[in-house]
Amino acid sequence: MDCIFCGIVAGTVPSKKIYEDDLVLAFYDIQPEASIHALIIPKKHIASMNDAGKDDWALIGEVHRAAQLVAQKLGVAETGYRLANCCGEDGGQTVFHLHYHLLGGEKLGPLNLKKEFI
Repeated sequence: MDCIFCGIVAGTVPSKKIYEDDLVLAFYDIQPEASIHALIIPKKHIASMNDAGKDDWALIGEVHRAAQLVAQKLGVAETGYRLANCCGEDGGQTVFHLHYHLLGGEKLGPLNLKKEFI
């Protein structure tokens, strides 16, 4: 498997870690799009949200729990942050290992969703 995030989990690809436990890893994005831009991933390779099975839902809950801890550690839990998951090419996913972007540290603009989705 040629997955950069699996390489980060294995320690063969360097990263600046923020949080780690047995199931989840969080590290800084190397191309940040906000003052704070962390990536939070399950250590288990799951290509995208669409590939998550029934047995993965507890793990995804652990990823969300880790997001709370990362937001607290980075000092944005109180002021606010964005937690985003891109799914598939049309959804903007570029690394096919399930991951969440945690963005904060500044006032983020609206998502500019079409009105029919609001």
